[in-house]
Amino acid sequence: MTARSAKPPTPRRARSQPAPVRPPRHPRAPQSTSAPQRALVRAKRAWDRPLTAYYLILGGSLLIIVLGLVMVFSASQIQALQSGLPSTYYFRKQVVAAAIGAVLLLAACRMPVRMQRALSYPLLVASVFLMCLVQVPGIGQEVNGNQNWIHLGGPFQLQPSEFAKLALVLWGADLLARKGEKKMLTQWKHLLVPLVPVAFLLLALIMLGGDMGTAIILAAVLFGLLWLAGAPTRLFTGVLAVALTAAVLLVTSSANRMSRLACIGATDPGPDDRCWQAVHGIYALASGGWFGSGLGASVEKWGQLPEPHTDFIFAVTGEELGLAGTLSVLALFAALGYAGIRVAGRTEEPFVRYAAGGVTTWIIAQAVINVGAVLGLLPIAGVPLPLFSYGGSALLPTMFAVGLLIAFARSDPAARAALAVRQPLLWQRTSRGGLAGALRSGSAPGRKREKTMRRRAGRPPSGER
Repeated sequence: MTARSAKPPTPRRARSQPAPVRPPRHPRAPQSTSAPQRALVRAKRAWDRPLTAYYLILGGSLLIIVLGLVMVFSASQIQALQSGLPSTYYFRKQVVAAAIGAVLLLAACRMPVRMQRALSYPLLVASVFLMCLVQVPGIGQEVNGNQNWIHLGGPFQLQPSEFAKLALVLWGADLLARKGEKKMLTQWKHLLVPLVPVAFLLLALIMLGGDMGTAIILAAVLFGLLWLAGAPTRLFTGVLAVALTAAVLLVTSSANRMSRLACIGATDPGPDDRCWQAVHGIYALASGGWFGSGLGASVEKWGQLPEPHTDFIFAVTGEELGLAGTLSVLALFAALGYAGIRVAGRTEEPFVRYAAGGVTTWIIAQAVINVGAVLGLLPIAGVPLPLFSYGGSALLPTMFAVGLLIAFARSDPAARAALAVRQPLLWQRTSRGGLAGALRSGSAPGRKREKTMRRRAGRPPSGER
């Protein structure tokens, strides 16, 4: 008894003390935090997830294409009837182009980076060859004063300059990536040659047809590639000064381009109705109000507004869907641009960074030029709203470029892991042992899922990064 009583009671008292409470992994917001602040925190967490860019590109582009088909159907009916064609003529051609573009988009989504880089050179050569054919009498066709079309027979035409944008993006990205691997981009000669001369060749072929709007977009893609490659400020400024000087000379040497420049901010058609299209585009937007007059109820498309289904389809959208519709379209393009910049900024693959940045620059620059012209803030350049306006030659390469962005977003390691986790369990089992194996293994789903994920994590890289 004495020995037991002599033992120190410290361990027993330590056991009787309550265990320290660990803080939660994600502490809750204090009670004083308001509901909007908590919603903002949740939105920031959701916005920073690995698949955010993937869903923004996929969902945003599909919504733009579907809404564009609806507006092409609404805006082109009167134009078709005035030309002696069925009312759904332009809509049916756009649906066919969208179906072909969907096949190209899916092919680009599944195309490995090696094949994308191998495709760049044949696409560039084919674009240069077709743009040379445009200048051949009997082959090239003039539309709205621009010699930049090739007649394919029947109602089908091809504009090679639209495919030149995609060719410059892929070829320029591959060129800069290969030079970056050899540590050659620190020298200004390797940074400019042969990227800038080839781009100037494409610009010269486009300007031979008189299409300055497409030339501006191609120049924007060139500057985007140089900026992504880390061109020095002096070099970047020098190329920009040369481009601006050439643009000023081209504008001042053409009375048509000078008249378009004079129509910026015009509120009256002016003498000889030279600002007719710009002013009636503003009339269409102004008459739309907050929620528009309704689909099919546009007044300006009844012969008052030229090109209502191509260059000025955004004005018809504002008249029929109102401010809410136009802001929705702009929000979709803003989301697409943000997702493209995010993909380009988070990747470790140089080719993916250059290509994603080039595609994003192309789509956003063209959207800004088109919307700016409709709003009267920029001169009318004659370029369609990407993924939205009528025109198969513009829709096909743009949808292929969107497919490339989707492939780039999927190639991110975090996004790839998240997509693997979100695959249905039945699909994971059938991919291993067929449907019978999935039915037999129904008693141990957790174990099968764990083995499948371990096997996926242990696979060697596919070579896309």
